[in-house]
Amino acid sequence: MRGKVALHDTDTQGLTMPQTPKFSGFADKIRASFARQDMMRTLGAELAEVSAGRVVITAPVLPDMRQQHGFAHAAVTFAIGDSAAGYAALSLMEEADEVLTAEMKINLLAPAAGDRLIATGRVVRAGRRLIVVSASVVAEGAGRSVEVALLQGTMIPVQG
Repeated sequence: MRGKVALHDTDTQGLTMPQTPKFSGFADKIRASFARQDMMRTLGAELAEVSAGRVVITAPVLPDMRQQHGFAHAAVTFAIGDSAAGYAALSLMEEADEVLTAEMKINLLAPAAGDRLIATGRVVRAGRRLIVVSASVVAEGAGRSVEVALLQGTMIPVQG
């Protein structure tokens, strides 16, 4: 396993599963890809953490991104959750591969009240053709943090 770093994540039953990247430059590839995302730039989103099988994206809740009740719009929650989960999948793919979302489900748990959203994406199971992912989105503000959404989906590798 020369040149590979094995990291671990915990699944929903508390079991530890290895998250092994297929090439050492995965974090740089993700940062470069994120920098090309016009949507993330529009949202003011930032790539906060990148590790094998796990990516964290943050975004301020900008005035133009609120819905009629003053909460962050669900579209913002979905966008950063989907991107965090997708990049988590990309972190475990071959160097030449890219990733696309095949399907993604979102459960909105609470209004996204706060100044900032934090999406943590992780790989649940990485297969050769399908990668099952999840993301949790938390709203922070006024000294409190509330989980506002859970996403689960499937990513597919595509040739770059």
